[in-house]
Amino acid sequence: MSQALEGKVVVITGASSGIGEATARMLAAEGAAVVAVARRKDRLDTLVAGIEAAGGKALAVEADVTSIEDMRRAANAAVDSYGRLDVWVNNAGVMPLAPVAMNRLDEWNWMVDVNIKGVLNGVAAAQPAMHEQGAGQFVNVSSVAGHIVFPGAAVYCATKFAVRALSEGIRMESDGSIRVTNISPGAIATELTDHIGVPEVKEGVAEFAEIALDPDSIARAIHFAVSQPAEVDVNEIIVRPAKQAL
Repeated sequence: MSQALEGKVVVITGASSGIGEATARMLAAEGAAVVAVARRKDRLDTLVAGIEAAGGKALAVEADVTSIEDMRRAANAAVDSYGRLDVWVNNAGVMPLAPVAMNRLDEWNWMVDVNIKGVLNGVAAAQPAMHEQGAGQFVNVSSVAGHIVFPGAAVYCATKFAVRALSEGIRMESDGSIRVTNISPGAIATELTDHIGVPEVKEGVAEFAEIALDPDSIARAIHFAVSQPAEVDVNEIIVRPAKQAL
């Protein structure tokens, strides 16, 4: 690897699996110091051990994105351990799909808490350090479901549309010192489908598993965005399998 990110400090939520884990490994291999954040500490410890064994820098922080206190603790861990906070990747998300008519209120609240409030908590936690150092970047993981509404996914789509709106709002309010990238993955082989509790809905999305991309596909997009010079802000990246129509 080229060590293009040498000296950058990157916090990644949802780092215990999927896109978050792949991004942590890739950015650490490029020289970034990674703060891996998730609830599953055992997986984080394994991730950090692998990064360090390969010569990289990483720190595990057990935390829940729905807690602003936990997110502030993660931000403080980055600054205390590495002296700064350059990039915050809001990656943690859940996807318990179901038709709206089923009134699965607990799942709606879970999605709002993780997919929207979790991102807001990350932004709130990281902004002080970024403003103090005069630079920073948010990478918010939305979805193609933040561009198109799918039957059976209305609430999930609503949360991902919200992430896109927030990303654009932060960008517009910035004086250029805080950069914002919205990443919208299509079908990716992650644990998201495990959250679906309605059998017929789960069967309906099973076809996407056949064309789903490896999480490294999104990690490469994130790497591209955070590797740009300070004056370049890559605002939107959509990554779909070539065979995915919508």
